[in-house]
Order: sequence, then C-alpha cells, then structure tokens
Amino acid sequence: MAAPISKEEATMAGEEEATAAAESTGRRRRSGVEVLVSQDTSPSPPQCPHGPTLLFVKVSQGKEEARRFYACSACRDRKDCNFFQWEDEKLSEARLAARETHNRRCQPPLSHMQYVKRYWKFIELPLSQRKFCQTCQQLLLPDDGGKHFDHQVLCDISIAQLRRPSQLLYPLENKKTNAQYLFTNRSCQFLLDLICTLGFRKVLCVGTPRLHELIRLKASGDKESDVKSLLLDIDFRYSQFYMEDNFCHYNMFNHHFFNGKAAFETCRKFLQEDKDVGLILVADPPFGGLVEPLAVTFRKFMDMWRETQSPDNNSKELPLFWIFPYFFESRILQFFPSFSMLDYQVDYDNHTLYKHGKTGRKQSPVRIFTNIPPNKIILPIEEGYRFCTMCQRYVSLENQHCEICNSCTSKDGRRWKHCLLCKKCVKPSWIHCSICNYCALPNHSCAGAKDGCFICGEADHKRTTCSNFSAPKRANKAVRKQKPKKRNKMKMETTKGQSMNHATVRRKKKKKRRGHQYPCS
Repeated sequence: MAAPISKEEATMAGEEEATAAAESTGRRRRSGVEVLVSQDTSPSPPQCPHGPTLLFVKVSQGKEEARRFYACSACRDRKDCNFFQWEDEKLSEARLAARETHNRRCQPPLSHMQYVKRYWKFIELPLSQRKFCQTCQQLLLPDDGGKHFDHQVLCDISIAQLRRPSQLLYPLENKKTNAQYLFTNRSCQFLLDLICTLGFRKVLCVGTPRLHELIRLKASGDKESDVKSLLLDIDFRYSQFYMEDNFCHYNMFNHHFFNGKAAFETCRKFLQEDKDVGLILVADPPFGGLVEPLAVTFRKFMDMWRETQSPDNNSKELPLFWIFPYFFESRILQFFPSFSMLDYQVDYDNHTLYKHGKTGRKQSPVRIFTNIPPNKIILPIEEGYRFCTMCQRYVSLENQHCEICNSCTSKDGRRWKHCLLCKKCVKPSWIHCSICNYCALPNHSCAGAKDGCFICGEADHKRTTCSNFSAPKRANKAVRKQKPKKRNKMKMETTKGQSMNHATVRRKKKKKRRGHQYPCS
C-alpha cells in the first residue's frame, strides 16, 4: 500500500530516480494504489492493531480499476500487518470477534499507567539493582529477574540514562513500518535553538523522540528554560520513561490515540492551554510515509489549536515544521500552499545515507517544510549557509541565484542549471528530452515512447531493433549471457569424479537467494 514514491524507495532507487518519479507525477496520470482520505469519519473504518485503517483503491491511468479496500495505515507491507477488507464486504459476528481479540493481543502488555508505576519503583532501587533488558527492551524490577536470566541485560542504569531513552532503546528500523531514524545531536540542537530563537515555549513533538529528550534535558538542567514539550509516537516503549502528560502512544497516519480519550484530552489540553504562549508542531514522519493522510492529521491539529484562538487569529495557522525529503515539495505544497522549504539538511544518527557534510547525491535529502516566513529563520553560517539578499532567505553556499528564475533554485545542495526550453532550473545531471519535452535523466524511459521505441520514439518498433541501438551493445549483451553458461560447464567438468560438499553448495544457493530477496539489506 505504497505511495507512488516514498523516502525508503528513494533510498533504494537513488535520489535522482526518486526525484524524477516525483516530478513525473505532475505530468502524467499515476498508476498504482492510492489512498482515499477524508475528514468525514462516517462510516467508521474497521480497525487493525494500529488503529483505524485507511481506504485504498487501485488506479490505472487515473481511473479506478478495482473495488476499494481497507488496509493498515501504518504498515506498507502485508507481512507486518496483514489486515485486508473490501469496502463493501460484510463480516460475520465470529470474524469480527476474532479480529477484536487479535487487535487486543497485539497491544502493549501493560497500560501507560502501569508502566509509570513500574518507573517510580525502578528509580527507588539502588543503582546496583537497576537493570535494563536489551532483549525485551524493558526496565527490570527485582521480581522480573527470573524471566530474563539468559537475556542481554544492562546493569547500573543511572538517572542520566533514563533521561535519554532513545539511547537505551534499539531503534525500530523496519523500513516499511517504523523507520525510526533519530536526529543527530547537530540537527536536534539546531531545531531547539531555532525554536527558542523564534520565541516558542511549547513544542508538540510528533515522531521526534530525541528532540523531546533534549527539551526535557534543557529544562531539568537550566532553571531559566521554560520550554515544554509533549511527545506523540507510535513506539509504546517510551511509556516506560515518561509520565502520561509527557507522552502519548499515537499513530500519526490516522490520528489515533491508543490510550483513548484520556490521551486525546492530554494532547488537546497541551494545544489549547496557555494560548498566549507560542506553540509549534514538529513532525518527522517515518520513511515510506503517505503524504495525504499526514496532511489530514496536521490539519486536525491546526483545527484543534484554532478552537481557542481569538477571532483576530482565526486566519492564522499553527506553526509547523514538517521534516521530509525535498522531492516531496510539490506534493506538500498541494496541501499547504503557505509552506516553504528550507535549505537546511537534516541528518540522522542511524541512517547510512542521510548525513550532513557529504557532497553531491550522497548528502541528506531531508529538509524542513514550514509555514513560518523563511526570512525569519537563520541557518548556521559555519555549516555552509549564506543569506541571499535577493531571495531574503538563507540558502546553502552551492545554491546560486538564477537571474532568469529570480530565485535560488537548487533543492539538493548542488548548483542547478537553467533550461530555456523548460523555463526553469533543473539538476546538473539532467538533459532536455525532445520526446518528453522536459528535462530528465539521460537514461530515463520516455513517456512519449511508452508503446514504442525508448530511443528514437517511433511506435513501429522496439528499442532492441532500433537502428540507433548499436550492434556492439547487442553483441556484448549476448556474450554476457553466454559467459555464465560456459563457466558453469567448466565447473561441472572440473568437479566430475570428485566428491562435492553438498552442504556448502546449499549454503551458497541460499545466500544467493537471500541476496535477490533483500536487495537493500
């Protein structure tokens, strides 16, 4: 149940290809599975272990092809959550009861209140008895020892460690479900400094546990700090470390609070109380996230915040930092036209690609989308940002101002070039395609030649029979196909009459299959 292109797909396919795919969605009708989101909640959608499901439909060339169906809002892979139900399907009472039992079984073993009680007992223990089970990812009380005797256990857990739970807990790195990548100290500190500079004193942290940690650490170490935060996250393990007014178990794709009305009221109270105090929402959705349901969720937060605003402020929006890759800019602006994208590169501790300081395609594509005017946001000069007097905003050093576009046009940190035919700036590696009539990668598949030749664009033949397709390439391809067969034949001849280690052969075959099955591992 994926969007046409996602963050994780961008990681696997390459940033250039992902950008091209995202750009192409505006030029031709999309095919695939699309999510149907609506503010209307009637009739109520069925529920899976992750809360209310979302309605999907298979689309081809912009037209619905099949029956609509419900699937999990949080998991893009059926292996992670196999919920599936046709929109018009009628279920028996037995199946509904079995589903409800399954959903309850998948919930956390303890309630948030029970976790809080365990926490207070834990911190009262002497240091030598404070233990954390890395296998089960939970704080241990003396009575729990027998269940974890053969597990990997950390001892002497200090109060300082309890204040940094994201360093105790293993990140959930299922790329299609949780994708729990954590800000580096650099990005986290920048966000907090920026929030304080802009005058915000309350932060609603949606999927940003490390920022929530840093705010609480600053508040505990600095008596003058009056910044408060509330963490909403789908990772229930944080219930072990935070009180009920500091953390809510939450799914941002369907605006679902797992602890029901009490957690919802905690969030509503945080948004609406102290209305004269500046409040901002900071969201870092997981990789593979769908833009449409996220936009609906953020609108609900905005509406909730606006309920207590004075009539003079009804036209204002809740300040928001939406952290997402730059190639989703057009999609985000469809839902929030007032947003703009900052040049600041957000990087993550436990992601091999999304790192600051790298060059070209290796640098982080993650940016900050916000409804705060860019001229109010100062980016650090020491990290390679400068102020453009013509654009009246901070940009990266490589982002040069285009006199024709009258803007600093680069999105990825490289210097872009202007295409007179497209009448806009494009990536330096792109060229103008006379068939597609827009700029794209040199080896792209032409939209105009979809049913014919990808090289010359003619519809009466295919690429392999095109006169522009050089014979040496075909010959090389044929040789490559023959070589493996020859090597296999020679190998069989050399092993003839000798005893073979069948276990070794099986292991090699199994390893080869795993390599094909998990190309990104």
